[in-house]
Amino acid sequence: MPDGMLESPLLAKPTDSELGPVLVTGASGFLGSALVRRFRAAGYPVRALVRGGSPRTNLDLPDLELATGDLGDPASLRRALAGMRYLVHAAADYRLWARDAGELDRTNVDGTRRLMQAAREAGTERIVYTSSVAVLAPPREAGRRSSESDGLLPDQAIGAYKRSKVLAEAVVRDFAAEGLPVVIVNPSTPIGPRDVKPTPTGRVIVEAASGRMPAFVDTGLNLAHVDDVADGHLLALRHGRIGERYILGGEDVMLSAMLAEIARQLGRRPPKIRLPVGAVMPLAAVAEGMARVTGRAPFVSFDALRMARYRMFFDDAKARRELGYRSRPYQAAIGDALAWFRQAGMIA
Repeated sequence: MPDGMLESPLLAKPTDSELGPVLVTGASGFLGSALVRRFRAAGYPVRALVRGGSPRTNLDLPDLELATGDLGDPASLRRALAGMRYLVHAAADYRLWARDAGELDRTNVDGTRRLMQAAREAGTERIVYTSSVAVLAPPREAGRRSSESDGLLPDQAIGAYKRSKVLAEAVVRDFAAEGLPVVIVNPSTPIGPRDVKPTPTGRVIVEAASGRMPAFVDTGLNLAHVDDVADGHLLALRHGRIGERYILGGEDVMLSAMLAEIARQLGRRPPKIRLPVGAVMPLAAVAEGMARVTGRAPFVSFDALRMARYRMFFDDAKARRELGYRSRPYQAAIGDALAWFRQAGMIA
């Protein structure tokens, strides 16, 4: 059996007194749909908050209660929270490039503030906020991994997305300091099934699996199965300390190793051309220029390349120690991602 969260003794079946209805925001997305499934499997009644125009592909589940709302509409948030004992806030605008960077702040910062205010007014008993390792400074030294203590200031964040997440977590921390019962989790890089958009990392998997990545840059990232990250949210709801942040990670993996594993599982040859970040900057200029015309996200952006200068390795020992968090090997996560993308017709 993979080293998954079901092996954690802290994920034993909750008592009737612990169970209660939970609102999951961002429920139609990649991580949100995993959260809906995990909390339902654990016995929690789930209400899924989705925007009116959001696809329902990931929410084809029997007897799932849907609530239509938007982080920009406080009244819809109050309606969605009515009668809910718990809240898991996973909704976010996760884009490393946006034609209008202000959209990221409006969703991730202002929307989070509105939701926390609505939760305080509703008397929500306990909240888990999905932050990101984007709020943490990347390791500056070889062999080092970043931990929860390596926080960034907004002007230190690379790009609009990271800056918005730093500001959003600061909003949540302010509410926690004022007594709101919120626990913060910081997922690393989730991969796996139901990545419908897909996410930036999912897009790399699709491109590599389709043979459209002949070269790569020398960088590294921390890969975690999305279902293990969902388990971490459940553990945080039940065992996390109010106001604390917990990294929910997996394995530190060089991009070259990730691409080689994708190739191995598909019986392909992995790419061999390793490029310095600087050599790809002209391509990013062209890609972003085209994106501003077409509105489609570029496959490579300046911010993504600036991040690639660092190996995004993270230490999730705190979550393992305090929450009982576990994660399976990254190879299994890649396998599940490939299987889902193939089934969805996104790779041949």
